[in-house]
Amino acid sequence: MIRGRRVAANPIGSSVSASHSALVPDWLIAPAEANELVAPVWPSSARRRHDGSVEIGGVSVFDLRDRFGTPLYVLDEDEVRAHARRARDAFASAAGRHGVRSRVYYAGKAFLSTEVVRWVTDEGLAVDVCTRGELEVALAGGADPSRLGFHGNNKSVGELERAVEVGIGSVVLDSPIEIERLAAIAERRGVVQNVLVRVRTGVHAETHAFLATAHEDQKFGFSLEGAADAVVRIRELSSLRFVGLHAHIGSQIFDSSGFRESAARLVDLHADLLAGGDIPLLNVGGGFGISYTSVDDPRPIEDIADGILDAIADECAVRGIPMPDVACEPGRVIVGQAGVTLYEVGTVKTVEIGEGRERTYVSVDGGMSDNARPALYGADFSARIVSRTSEATPALSRVVGHHCESGDIVVDAEYLPADVVPGDLLAVPATGAYCFSLASNYNYTPRPPVVAVRDGEARVIVRGETIDDLLARDVGAAASASTATPHGDTE
Repeated sequence: MIRGRRVAANPIGSSVSASHSALVPDWLIAPAEANELVAPVWPSSARRRHDGSVEIGGVSVFDLRDRFGTPLYVLDEDEVRAHARRARDAFASAAGRHGVRSRVYYAGKAFLSTEVVRWVTDEGLAVDVCTRGELEVALAGGADPSRLGFHGNNKSVGELERAVEVGIGSVVLDSPIEIERLAAIAERRGVVQNVLVRVRTGVHAETHAFLATAHEDQKFGFSLEGAADAVVRIRELSSLRFVGLHAHIGSQIFDSSGFRESAARLVDLHADLLAGGDIPLLNVGGGFGISYTSVDDPRPIEDIADGILDAIADECAVRGIPMPDVACEPGRVIVGQAGVTLYEVGTVKTVEIGEGRERTYVSVDGGMSDNARPALYGADFSARIVSRTSEATPALSRVVGHHCESGDIVVDAEYLPADVVPGDLLAVPATGAYCFSLASNYNYTPRPPVVAVRDGEARVIVRGETIDDLLARDVGAAASASTATPHGDTE
């Protein structure tokens, strides 16, 4: 297998008709049986019980369904903590070999709640935020403001005022307007604010076009030339302190090759800027990938950390300059694999699509309102029936949601037991990142709760919404309810 890529596999197993071959993605492997929980995709605590059902964090899916309903976001606390420690230790070790320090930021946009903030900060991570809302959640979760970074291409005056007020550790500047805006706020408050400058290095991640963030034709950051001018201006302003460059080449990245080229360009600029003063930090971004399917094969984070730090060290050595401390933002790798979304199957039907081909549609009680990634990015996920095991032949299936939208696809192609029926519980793993964060009320669907599991216990960490919650925001509905005549009464 090619490390970090999906590779073509023979999709036609002994139990799969050749008439289905045109419907099967070239990477999807037909399993001998459709009950296995693939280790790189599911939380390490997920396992089948004696009755064939699945437990996560020691909690049965039946208990989860009965207590909290479906759809349901399930988050394994120990898994999040373990990934946070692993990322922290990987970069600390890699940096230590070169005599510098590292800082790992948890990406708030992947998934944010006060509980998750406590978990990752307990494990030694800093947190990056990009809105006032994320900032307030991080603060409410007890994060040290000095260990917060503030991103974003259009931070409002109010957001910057609040960030400076609470003593934010650093602000990543994204435009000339923002430089002047932040400088004025900091000067008025009598503080010197640490800032980084976001740079478009021109290195593109091998990922979806909307996930690649370093090419020139997009909204983030400065060009290499523009960044140099920005630093000159920042150094003229007494209320700002330039502490380093920042770059981000994309998301769902499986190895360190792109970072090596980005590092070369960043260090080149870093070296030029040293003439104007010390630069203690280099933030290389992150966006490291996870396994969403059995054929995704990301490099271990230890290898990625070593590759990035070695690349920076090599580039600094070539230029004869001291190596700065290094910060990174691993992204979904901290929380993604820890999440599982639990659904109940509502309908199952097989559709004739011509030339003797069929597709089985398995409809669940959630969909694009709780997982927008397939619709936004064409993202692939896996699925399993988790309320039982089955000896039935694996059948090519498409898991879809309940929304009035043909693009409401949860899992585009998966092999599920041919005997799937309404009432079965179906789970989609690797949904800890960018699912709750992107959730919506499309078709007036309440967003599901988030439940943390650990050591056989489950607790709600984000309450789900109800229809009453949605109606309460509708001014007309509230007015109607207050003036309605009780049923049966007459004037």
